[in-house]
Amino acid sequence: MKLRVFLVVAGVMILIVLHGAVGTSADKLAPERAPAAAAPRALDASTIYLPMIVRAPAIVSTAIIIDHTTTDITRIPSAYIDAAKANLRLSYGHTSHGSQLVSGLGYWRGIYPSYNYNTNGSLQTGILSLHDYTPTGDLGNPDRVTWASRTRTYLSSGTPPGSNRNTVMWSWCGQVSSATASDISDSYLANMAQLEHDYPGVRFVYMTGHLDGTGVSGNLYIRNNQIRDYARANNKILFDFADIESYDPAGAYYPNGSDACEWCYTWCAAHADQCVNLPANDSGCAHSHGFNCKLKGAAFWWMLARLAGWSGVP
Repeated sequence: MKLRVFLVVAGVMILIVLHGAVGTSADKLAPERAPAAAAPRALDASTIYLPMIVRAPAIVSTAIIIDHTTTDITRIPSAYIDAAKANLRLSYGHTSHGSQLVSGLGYWRGIYPSYNYNTNGSLQTGILSLHDYTPTGDLGNPDRVTWASRTRTYLSSGTPPGSNRNTVMWSWCGQVSSATASDISDSYLANMAQLEHDYPGVRFVYMTGHLDGTGVSGNLYIRNNQIRDYARANNKILFDFADIESYDPAGAYYPNGSDACEWCYTWCAAHADQCVNLPANDSGCAHSHGFNCKLKGAAFWWMLARLAGWSGVP
């Protein structure tokens, strides 16, 4: 064994010396080329193999929670809006309720044209790359697990936009309301964790389910808290859909509200200046008041800025 190790090391040193001796100036000026792939060979137990050291992807060191406290778009530094547009490439799988975020993006683009985005996932300078409604379905449609296999197919497609995504989002429709604890832990959280493991260069955004009027004693509230607790304990990225629906901009809490955002009507009646040119209720803002979409669009940009490196402190 010792003799074999000595011979291997000595052989490597001789090759290095010979390579330096015979190399010409033309060799040094020629561009480097990728080496031809070597045929695989069986491992020899008496041969020493040194490990290859590679740089690990950045790990989120603390949870990023997007909720009712992150809906003031005026507090986001413009440099991080630009960084998000330049560096983030998103896919967003959802059905009708999930479209509220994108309706909100459309509202804010009307206010600030530089907050631009596309929905086909193309790469354009100065425009956020968002592949909307992709993959198809949502976290509970057609069932509670198909979204995970569709994500794998999309990311592993080998063709853009799927092959160049670095951020993946999925939303619920109403399925959290009827979910069991194991539905959340086994079908949702476990599949998200496995995707994170298998695609370390992609960040995955967790999400809670929309309000359904059952309040703090209802199953929805309990299951949403299960998702929140997991996200905080494991340093995940959470877009807290339900929390944004639960508070008005003054901080008043509406625990018994629904996805219709009943308090939005009262708020806009008292603050008409904040409710100009909103997405149309129910049609432009699916199932809800346009002010709800406005808040979620602002929260979406806040999340993007955080993912682009912003600390969250204005």
